[in-house]
Order: sequence, then C-alpha cells, then structure tokens
Amino acid sequence: MPWFIARRIAGMIPVMWVIATAVFFLARFVPGGPFDEERSLPETVRRQLNEHYGLDRPLVEQYGNYLLNLLHGDLGPSYKYPGWTVNELISERAVVSIELGLWALLVAIAIGVPAGIVAAARANSLLDRALTALATLGMCVPTFVLGPLLILVFALKLGWFPALGWESAGDRILPSLSLGLVFAAPIARLTRASMLEVRGRDYMRTAHAKGLSETRVWLVHGLRNALAPVVTYLGPAAAGMISGSFVVESMFNIPGLGRFFVMSAFNREYTMICGTVLFYAAALLLFNLAVEIALAWLNPRLKLE
Repeated sequence: MPWFIARRIAGMIPVMWVIATAVFFLARFVPGGPFDEERSLPETVRRQLNEHYGLDRPLVEQYGNYLLNLLHGDLGPSYKYPGWTVNELISERAVVSIELGLWALLVAIAIGVPAGIVAAARANSLLDRALTALATLGMCVPTFVLGPLLILVFALKLGWFPALGWESAGDRILPSLSLGLVFAAPIARLTRASMLEVRGRDYMRTAHAKGLSETRVWLVHGLRNALAPVVTYLGPAAAGMISGSFVVESMFNIPGLGRFFVMSAFNREYTMICGTVLFYAAALLLFNLAVEIALAWLNPRLKLE
C-alpha cells in the first residue's frame, strides 16, 4: 500500500504542472489586467504597480518566476488586498469551504446510500418508485434553486434555522443540505443499481442458504461489493462540493473561498486565479487518491495491479 500511494502521489506532480501552466497563460491571454478597472488611477501609478509586481517583464520570465515561487509554496501577492498574500487569503477562507464541503458530503452519503439500499431491497415496489422519482428530481434541481427553497421554507416560514451566516451549529444545516442533497440523488441511484447487480451473485445466495438474516446479507455481504461505483463517484463529487460551494456561499453569505474564486476572475487578479484553481485541483487529486485507497481496501486485487 505505501508503494501504491507513492506512485499515485508521484503521478500528481506532472498533472499539477500542466494545470498551473495552463492557468497561468490562459489568465494572461484574457484582455485587460488587474489594474485596468481602476479608472481614477493615473497612468504613472499603474506603470509603477506593474513594475512592482513584475507584470512589465517578458511573459516567459514571469512564467519562470511563477514556477520557482510555486516550488517554494509561494502563490504570490494579492493585487486587490495590499499587504496580503494569496497563501494567507486562501488558508483563511479555505477552512470554511472545506468544512462546508465535508458537511455536504456527510449529508449526501447519509441520505443517498440508505435510500439506495432501501430502494434495491424493495425493487419495483411503490417505495422503490417513490425513492427513484425523488432521486431523479434531485438530480434535476440545481443548488441555486434548492437553496432559496430551503431558506423560504425552513428559515422564513418555519423559523427553524438561520437563513444567513456561519457562526453557530445551526448555520451549517441549510447550506449543507443545499449542497449535499444535489449529490445525494446520484449516490442513491448508483447504490440502488449496484445493490440490484450483486443481489443475484453466488455469494449472496450462499449467505441466504446459510440462514443469515436479510439485513446481514444486504449490509455485510452485499453492500461492500456494491460500494465500488459509489466510492468511485465520491472522489470527483467531494471535490465538486468544495469547488462548487461558491454558489451556496453566496446565497447564505458564508465567508468561504468561493467569493475569491469568482471575484478574482472578474478582477483579472492573476495570482488569486492561479491560487484558487490550484487549490481546487489539489483537492480533486487528493480526493481521487482517497477513492483509490478506498477501492483498494474494498477490492484487495487492485493493490497488486
């Protein structure tokens, strides 16, 4: 397993280099610059700012300095927040986005997996059709529609949870549901399909023949073998919950990284664009690594491969 993990981590290095290179040049090929929106800024001051941040140097030289700084873990200064570095801004806000993503992941698993198991255990019944219909509906409703509906019902009408903020434990519920329910739907569909596939396997029939209870057969013998497609989906889904949380953060006024991710694109802030994209890319790769480790644990033959 250590060699398995080391090979996967080594494979991440060229991927991150390709992503960093692509983002660097794409951000600079977009018309405009980080100081072009400052209408009251004199041309002399703008020229001095470009010189201070090294934006007046040849593009190849900027790229070399950029890669050199990345090797030292330095994402560069922030153009819109003087005195702050991109590392400081990301580390301060990323904790909130990661927490929101993990809560949403917990909601997605806690709702999606049991719903898929119940639907498969009662295949073609009224309960199965109802759960399948709800899962299909959940896959069609985006977060920017589900979020306001939850605020309207549970915050404004019933008054059960706060509508905005990220201070108390109650502030986590509606944002986590808004983000997690969207991913719970495909997890439920995948779990149902996988459980129905393994239901007719020989080891399931053998477990029934031994007189084991229905619950033990489904949860112990069937679920572990049926979880592989679900675990495979959880890698990009978990990264999507963290990287896609900026919509939920905007709706619920959460001080996460999503606002920087959006505003940096509007402001053409090169360093923040590269920093946020690299952060989300690293999150995706790490979650995919966790998925591969989980799949190797579920299926030991993958370790040999």
